[in-house]
Amino acid sequence: MKFRKLLAVCLSLAMALQLAACGSSAAPSTAAPESESAETAAAETAEADAEPETVPADEVEAPAAESSASDLAYKGEINFMHYSTSEEAEGNGSSDGFRSCIAAWEEAHPDITLNQDVLANADYKTQIATKAAADDLPDVFLLQGMNTANWAKQGLILDLTDIIASSPDASGYNMDLLVPFTSEGKYYAMPAVSGGTCTVVIYDAAMWKEAGFDSFPTTWADVEKASEYFNEQGIDTIAFGNGGQWQMNSCFLSCFGYQYTGTEWFDHIIAGDGKASFEDEGFVKALEQTKQLFADTKIFNSDFNSVTNEDAREYFIAGDAAAFIGGNWDYSYIAETLKDDAEKIGNMKIAVLPEGSEATNYENMQNNGFGYGLAINAKVADDKDKLDACIDLIEYLAGPSFAEYVGSKYGLGGFYKADFDTSGLNSWDVDLYNYSYVDNKAVAIYDSFLGGDVWNTLNPGLQDLTSGKTDAASLAADTQKAYEAFLAQ
Repeated sequence: MKFRKLLAVCLSLAMALQLAACGSSAAPSTAAPESESAETAAAETAEADAEPETVPADEVEAPAAESSASDLAYKGEINFMHYSTSEEAEGNGSSDGFRSCIAAWEEAHPDITLNQDVLANADYKTQIATKAAADDLPDVFLLQGMNTANWAKQGLILDLTDIIASSPDASGYNMDLLVPFTSEGKYYAMPAVSGGTCTVVIYDAAMWKEAGFDSFPTTWADVEKASEYFNEQGIDTIAFGNGGQWQMNSCFLSCFGYQYTGTEWFDHIIAGDGKASFEDEGFVKALEQTKQLFADTKIFNSDFNSVTNEDAREYFIAGDAAAFIGGNWDYSYIAETLKDDAEKIGNMKIAVLPEGSEATNYENMQNNGFGYGLAINAKVADDKDKLDACIDLIEYLAGPSFAEYVGSKYGLGGFYKADFDTSGLNSWDVDLYNYSYVDNKAVAIYDSFLGGDVWNTLNPGLQDLTSGKTDAASLAADTQKAYEAFLAQ
């Protein structure tokens, strides 16, 4: 029976891991990779029940390890690569939970050395792709959904289908979340970190009240009207950062686009069944309207294509922008930054993207999903004991301890469907929980699927589109060409 761990009283561990710094899941870094090691934690444990249990938020603290050694036979090293830096964990509940669970697993397995190669997200994407190209992937790593099909075909990643089915926690898994990590009916990763929205409008209600709006507008026409007031005040209406190129796709278009295509369009794109194309009228219209909003109005900061979303959210925090569009990680960071300013945190509200001009499929939508999953290098299968240890690691990091921790402490969801009490959460965490999981329709995040070459065409193309260097039809045609090449592989 695999070693199981549950939540226990170990607040000192969480505090030790939350180093004072600023960051997010997409913060670029030029610093050397971290060498991770956990602080020793006081351990209290309980036998895990078969069904998820409710954990009051005020009792949720860091997962802790049992004091006795585990029953794993492997005694050696595991190379583990991920992007949850200590800086990121300061303002990101998902990374806090991930790092805390890693530390607990290390504490429980003193005979196993976990060599962690930890890079900021942008650097991680580059480095993991380089390692895959050289057939030099680490033992355990975070797999981006868009790479699943290609890396599975190349035999780089281990088929986890039977492992997931036989896991002691299988009854609690949300199997729908495995779609990005599925290829030809087989699963290649366990969804990691937290599933959350990539697209949320965060706004200062007091500033919008001054502009004549009791809440954030429901149409872009009204947003443009409000921008006349904010521009007169020398304030950006909405801050946005696309300097990393992925933000326009992940945090805007992959939610906004559904207003024009409907949700079934992307289902067909994922399936590759020939029933949808990037040159379809709806998608081209979404591109045209994206260009119109960013290039032809004064709604967004003029430097949106050169600054990162981290830069843009600082515009909002400083009061230089009345709103900001980013992901759940940005929301958590902003809330953490403003939590001691009662007036500012009280004015911080959230909303969905407004209805676009001529949109025919508008609903209250937010894109939600798991962009990364815990994968195992296929070569590890050559060593049964090491494989068992790697499986134990990924099952723990994707299992009930993580889900209960981030759910009760931050209002976030995991791969494991844990029940938790939201009564102890901050009001802003409850707002995000309801936004992400209750009040609005969840749609797929484009770049959690397909192949990297598709997005390596669309993403820089979106910069060209919104800076006037190309047009919607040309970008759609180029993306379709890359998509067809992906399907032909």
